[in-house]
Amino acid sequence: MSAIVALIAGILFGTGLAMSGMTDTAKVQGFLDLFGAWVPDLAFVMGGAVLVTAIAFRFVLKRQAPLLVERFHLPTARDIDPSLLGGAALFGIGWGLYGYCPGPAVAALAYLDWQPALFVLAMLAGMGFRQLTAR
Repeated sequence: MSAIVALIAGILFGTGLAMSGMTDTAKVQGFLDLFGAWVPDLAFVMGGAVLVTAIAFRFVLKRQAPLLVERFHLPTARDIDPSLLGGAALFGIGWGLYGYCPGPAVAALAYLDWQPALFVLAMLAGMGFRQLTAR
């Protein structure tokens, strides 16, 4: 049952990313170009996501456990370390250079285009490399 719910949630999330323009690399790069030809559309996408999350989390976290698993899996680390800063910088640089972050890149695989596929393969290779070299 949880696999079906995960599949439906993933399809819904990917559809939302595509409909909002998050899978359009030119639009994302235009949004990130604050001092050039800024495209503000995605600010509404992010604002809507933050608003829904801020409201929903208040109700969800009052529950004893999620509906389909035994407990919540919330982050406990509060440290800002070099690994976190480096990862955030690498994420931002990649997002700015190409216009994809992981969610929209995976959603863009549905277009059956080689560019998102190449991006996702490079992303997976980077994740694998990090796993191999982790302390």
